[in-house]
Amino acid sequence: MKAKEFDKKFNNNEDISQYIDISKAKRPQQEQKRVNVDFPLWMIRQLDKEAKRLGVPRQSIIKVWVAERLKKAS
Repeated sequence: MKAKEFDKKFNNNEDISQYIDISKAKRPQQEQKRVNVDFPLWMIRQLDKEAKRLGVPRQSIIKVWVAERLKKAS
């Protein structure tokens, strides 16, 4: 399929999934790297309390809050 035909299908909201090899897809700047961080017990308790209130894992709270802080700092 030529790029023009692909673009036309995409622009017409047609299903183009059969033309895409997602096994090689990458999300730029989204690679993961594991880090270990030690928190005081009181912080863990507060994080768990907030995570439970929102119905999400503790890690999600930490990621969102760190991302928000980094966005403000830049």
